[in-house]
Amino acid sequence: MRSVDDLTARARIRDAAMLRFGRDGFGVGLRQVAADAGVSPALVLHHFGSKDGLREACDRYVHDELRAVKSDALDRPAGDVMAELAGTEQYAPLVAYLVRVVLDGGPGAAAFVDGLVADTVAYLEHGERAGAVRPTSDPQGRARYVVAGQLGLLLLAQLEAAAGRAPSPTTDTAAALAHITTTSMQAGLEIFTHGLLADSAYLDAWRAGEGAVPATREQP
Repeated sequence: MRSVDDLTARARIRDAAMLRFGRDGFGVGLRQVAADAGVSPALVLHHFGSKDGLREACDRYVHDELRAVKSDALDRPAGDVMAELAGTEQYAPLVAYLVRVVLDGGPGAAAFVDGLVADTVAYLEHGERAGAVRPTSDPQGRARYVVAGQLGLLLLAQLEAAAGRAPSPTTDTAAALAHITTTSMQAGLEIFTHGLLADSAYLDAWRAGEGAVPATREQP
């Protein structure tokens, strides 16, 4: 059985890696992570086996934390959730890491986003049962759209930061979240609450065509 100190060291290394990877990307070496955690590189290897093992642990932790936050939000009064969003500092390390995963791309990012979509399917279905979310005929598509919107806002903020117009989600995450909240929250809540289109014409046309994608015209 592992000692309490051993488990605490593992969590400290994981948290240090999550912060460092979020700020500087996955090119950071284990020595830097070890220095941040105040341990030796050998202890990092003892707990995680390799840098890939450390990243997998970070992925799993961030994934689980984000899932818990989103699921919890649907079971709580809206006023409580909005008040918590105002104190976005606590979510900063999770969000910075998430942005870095998406920017890094590759199979790891795809698997991470697949997990987000699967979790979103589950917590939106939970919201339906609780009466907080309207039913849909396409739970998977709805979840993909919600995740895409959330990630899109973060990536847009990163682009704005590169242009000098906003704080960066990876280096000044709390300020970036505050910026996103100020510039997008009301519009997003209006869309989710009331919808965007004035009637069902587009949806009816889509259903009439059974969602068929027009064939690509051959080039001469």
